[in-house]
Amino acid sequence: MALYKEIVTKAVVGKGKKYIKNSYTIATETKPTTVLGCWVINHKFKGYKSGDKIGVDGSYDVNIWYSYENNSKTTVVNKKIEYNDIFNVKIKENADLNGDTEIIVRTLQQPNCMSVKILDNDEISFDIEKELGVEIVGETKMKIAIEEEEEPWEDILDDVNEDDLKEIDN
Repeated sequence: MALYKEIVTKAVVGKGKKYIKNSYTIATETKPTTVLGCWVINHKFKGYKSGDKIGVDGSYDVNIWYSYENNSKTTVVNKKIEYNDIFNVKIKENADLNGDTEIIVRTLQQPNCMSVKILDNDEISFDIEKELGVEIVGETKMKIAIEEEEEPWEDILDDVNEDDLKEIDN
């Protein structure tokens, strides 16, 4: 009959991912003719526990390159976008979130500009998509079986005879 012991350790006790798509507009100083490019840089984020949910605060910069005056001049307009996303992460059994927990946030898909349109009022509309993954590391218990007796040692017999020893010496 085996005995059981409980081990308390840190492990991933909750895990989830979320795809997010948002639309934004940005005002321009001149009437755009053509959008030449859109890129997202400087993505920063941090996760935190908020009750029974996980929050992620973050920001990134969007730069839109466009032409104006009938494609004769170009400029770049930029906008810093801040966000707060809430995750409902399912917690695994036997997890204790009241103790010391750590929130790990990963970017599964970096923020990316999906579409850009010039609006009639000299503004540019654009869609940004991203996917974030969240892991909750906390204390959990494991039960392991303990053997009462140690297994006996086996004798190892060498299969070496006198002829083999003479050959090694030579």
